[in-house]
Order: sequence, then C-alpha cells, then structure tokens
Amino acid sequence: MNPPALTIDPRLLLLDANKRVVIGPEWRAEQAVLKPITVDERLVGYLGYVPRLQMVASLERVFQAQQTRTYAAIALGLFAAVLLNAALIAHWLSRRLRALGAGTTAIAQGNYEVRLPAQGHDELAQLADDFNRMAVSLQAARQARQQWIADIAHELRTPLATLRAEIEALQDGIRKPDAANLDSLAQEVTRLTRLVDDLRLLSLSDLGALDYRFAPLDLGRFVADYLHEATARPGQRLALSTDLPEGLSVRADGDRLDQVLANLLQNTLRYTHDPAALEVRLVRDGDEARLSWEDSAPGVPPEALPRLTERLYRVDESRASASGGSGLGLAIAQAIVEGHGGRMAASASTLGGLRWDVWLPLHTEAAHA
Repeated sequence: MNPPALTIDPRLLLLDANKRVVIGPEWRAEQAVLKPITVDERLVGYLGYVPRLQMVASLERVFQAQQTRTYAAIALGLFAAVLLNAALIAHWLSRRLRALGAGTTAIAQGNYEVRLPAQGHDELAQLADDFNRMAVSLQAARQARQQWIADIAHELRTPLATLRAEIEALQDGIRKPDAANLDSLAQEVTRLTRLVDDLRLLSLSDLGALDYRFAPLDLGRFVADYLHEATARPGQRLALSTDLPEGLSVRADGDRLDQVLANLLQNTLRYTHDPAALEVRLVRDGDEARLSWEDSAPGVPPEALPRLTERLYRVDESRASASGGSGLGLAIAQAIVEGHGGRMAASASTLGGLRWDVWLPLHTEAAHA
C-alpha cells in the first residue's frame, strides 16, 4: 500500500538550501516570504509562504489575464464576422448597383425596354420599381412622339397632295384657272394654314409659352353673347337651348375662351346629324363654374371618351377628317382650359350625342361670395 501523496497548503513552499522549490508551485517562489530551516545550526532549506493579500492579487491578475485572452478571442471573432458580412453585403449591393448602372446606361442610349428585377422590399427594390416605371413612361413618350410625328406627316400630306394635284391639273391645262378652281386652291391653303396654326398653338402650350391676358369675366354673359353671334349666321341648322345665369365671374382670357367655345361648337356642327340640337348650361360647383355642353346624336363609344382630347385622334367615320376636322380642336380646347387652371371631361349626352363639362375656377371675390 503506497503512502498518501504529500500535500501542503497552496500558499506554502518548501525550498532546499539553494532556494530551489522542492514542494509547491515554482511560479509562487518570487512572491513567497522565506524562513530559513536549520538543523544543528546548519541551513538545510527554506519554508516559504505567500501572504494572503499577494495571493488574492495574484488570483486577480490570473483572472484578468484569462479575461483579456477571452475578450481578445471574442473581439477577433467578431472582427472576422464583421469583415465577412461586410464582404457579403458589399458583393450583394455591388451586384444590384451594377444592374442599376447597366439599366441607366441602356436608358441613356435610348433602350427604353430595359427593366430591372425588383426583389424584396428594401430601398433598392423600391428604386428598381421607380426605375421600371420611368422606363415605361419614357417608352410610352417615345411611342407617342413617333405616332405624333407620323400623324402630323399624314395630316400635312393630305392637303399638300390635293394642292399638288390641282396645281398640276392647272399646269397641264386639264383645269382652267377660273374663280372656282382658284377658290378650291385657297380652301386647301386655308386648311393647311389652320393645321399649322393649331400645331403651333399646341407646341406653345406644351412649352408653357402660350400667352394669356387674364381679367375678371362674367362667364354666363360671355358664353351667351358668343352663342348668340355664332348661331345667328344665315343657314344655321342648330336648335339651341341655354341656361346661362349671370353673376358667375371667372378670371380668364376672353380670346382664348373664344377658341374653346369655337372648337366645341365646330365639333357639334360638324358631327351631329340633322336636326341638330345643343343644350348649354352654367352652374356653380363649389369654388368653380361648371359649363355643360350637350349635343345630339351620333354619340361616342364609352371606350373612346377618354381619348377625345388626344391630338389627331378620331373615333370613326362619323367623326372623320372627311368632314373637315384636323383632330386638334379638342386638344387645343383642353390645353386652354388647363391653362386657366380648369379641366374638362367628356361623357354621354342625354340628347344622344356628346357631353362636355368644363370647370373653371371662380374669381376670388366670387368664390367667397
């Protein structure tokens, strides 16, 4: 049976005569207080002990060293994790931003068909959605511009072809240069001039350069005077009914409103079937004056109503260019109304034809009356 291992208090050390540790932790030797051990007055060794305060301080230093190593390992791990996440996020962002940059370059080069994948619900996904909507708008604008140019070319070609044919007939002696033939030429020139003037007016409106001379104007009296003069001409075939009370004042340009009324009346006279009827009403609608303009048949299909103010748009053969219209009158009317801060909308008329509602802001004093 082996004797039990020799153990002593952890604070005690036993050293030989040369101060080498015999029993106890060697690393505590420097902290120990040594007491000599003599036998027959001969030094045989030392008994060392570590004071309690030094023991506690040593334990604290050991604990602090362990904590420092632990925190350093944690910090290094976190730093590595941050670097890895930053690299992944940078790669993810750069990939999406490269797609956005490529899309922007394509748009700048005129490719409006490009679309970005909108994935997720973050700000970049919202930016991709906005980019796609912008691309759709630009593509629609280009198509509208191309269609606009094609329509203008078509509208200009018709009177120019007629003029060319008539002039060639005169040059070849097929037709004589009498008053009737010259009057036909003058009509085509007038039609061409009117078309060019209408295009110029719309261009000025688009640029915000259309000139307006605003002044307070009694809308009921103004419309009544215009209709009285316009329908009093000989050979007029229109049954007119009005309800135009005075006292509704708007801030407007009378000359421009004349153009609006002229285009509406021209539209009615050109396209309504005999016997033609027209009802014009004026009422107050909140802080606006609402002018209702209703004519008799034929009507307009419901799906065509929102497009009536598109430039050069015609519904069908009943409202075609054969009757003399350029397809710009209602677009001009809308541009002028919007230039007055108002709006206009088309709907079906109770008379079987077309109804226009025109809203114009009341003059300030009238609006608060």
